[in-house]
Amino acid sequence: MKKWDELIYAYALKNAIEHEGRAMTNSVLSSLFHEGLERDKVKDVIKDIQKIVNEVNSKNIEKQKEELENKEKLISHRPEREGLPDLDNVKGKVIMRFSPSPSGPMHIGHAATGMPTSLYVKRYSGKFYLRIEDTNPENIDKDAYKMIPEESKWLFGNVSEVYCQSDKMKKYYDLAKELIKKSAAYVCTCKSEEHKELLDDNLACDCRSLNSKEQIKRWEKMLDKKGYKEGQAVLRFKSDLNDPNPALRDFPLARINLTSHPKQKKKYRVWPLMNLSVTADDIEFNITHTIRAKDHMDNAKRQEMIFKIFNKRAPISYFLGRYNFTDMEISCSKTKALIKKGKYSGWDDIRLPFIAALRKRGYQPEAFAKMAEQRGLSEVDKVISSRDYFDILDNHNRELLRDKAKKIEYDFSKMKNYKEYVLLMPDNIKKKIYIADKVKDNEIVFFSGLGYTKLNKNVFWFAHK
Repeated sequence: MKKWDELIYAYALKNAIEHEGRAMTNSVLSSLFHEGLERDKVKDVIKDIQKIVNEVNSKNIEKQKEELENKEKLISHRPEREGLPDLDNVKGKVIMRFSPSPSGPMHIGHAATGMPTSLYVKRYSGKFYLRIEDTNPENIDKDAYKMIPEESKWLFGNVSEVYCQSDKMKKYYDLAKELIKKSAAYVCTCKSEEHKELLDDNLACDCRSLNSKEQIKRWEKMLDKKGYKEGQAVLRFKSDLNDPNPALRDFPLARINLTSHPKQKKKYRVWPLMNLSVTADDIEFNITHTIRAKDHMDNAKRQEMIFKIFNKRAPISYFLGRYNFTDMEISCSKTKALIKKGKYSGWDDIRLPFIAALRKRGYQPEAFAKMAEQRGLSEVDKVISSRDYFDILDNHNRELLRDKAKKIEYDFSKMKNYKEYVLLMPDNIKKKIYIADKVKDNEIVFFSGLGYTKLNKNVFWFAHK
């Protein structure tokens, strides 16, 4: 046998017995890392793992148990790391935030980035702010204002306070004015293309050198309905024009946007951009640590520049790599368009990777927590198929459901005294199912040979095998 084959076989048997006779490729692979497998060698063994897992799964569970007795000595019992690593520089109360945009409800990407924050706040008995970042009037779904808090409450269970940024506009205006007074920001009326060319050449535009008094006038003209028109003026932070990263040179802080806001309507015409509003909020709420997607690394540096102007300490930042799915769409805007076209029945359509659907299907919040702990605070993007992702999630969820799910008999043909229900399958096809047992709404049920389901108003939503 090859170097790893016997060990793979032993772990596949162990994993299969733990999961009703079916081993999972990713779970076996995870075990091999604790046996010394280097990550750059995965490609050399992954096909062997898949082949051996299929072989093990073809055997009945009694045969699997019999074979494991002869191979259990191969399995290491090294202690595995439990939970996430400790946060750096914890002094006093830990205060963190999760900041989704209301472009739609939450999906598995939000669970991946938000769950570590929730877990750390629980560990340190800290405070957890849910901040809805709705300062872009053009990309807001009204339903998200209700769905995001509800889904966060269910998923995380420890949100301390919820607020919308569009309700705090005066704070952002005040911070903008303070930056102007400190000669740290200026109102630029240059054309964006011309200004970019100057920055690329490490040069300042004429607007930058105007004194604070003139800048305040320009700021007030941005706010005035009779002042600058949309696209004519932008508030910019005054940074180092020789910064080696062009993206950090004189970045924008606020702009005029006359689009009607779903919540604030036409009350405001100047809207803060992320780096202004985020910094204002993090200062106000004394945020100590942040965890966000790694594409915000430059934003963290921009925000730190603003903190320094006010002699404030910026939060300690951690960054996560993204899940890049090879065959699954998690874009809110694209999914919303498909819902409007009738391809999906709504955000809770059983085929969608959105929290509304997964919650109805019987997934447990703790399964997402286990997945976050397993991945850790890795900045590495992970390219993954939907099948592989859900294999891992289902594995964790199955552990949680095994003892709490109600096991009942069922039949697909009408039988005497059996009550009729609807079983919603993963492909959204409805089947009639008949059961004799009484099942309460929201109860999780295990149908032998089929899998786990959750009852929602006379409909069993299929979760997984």
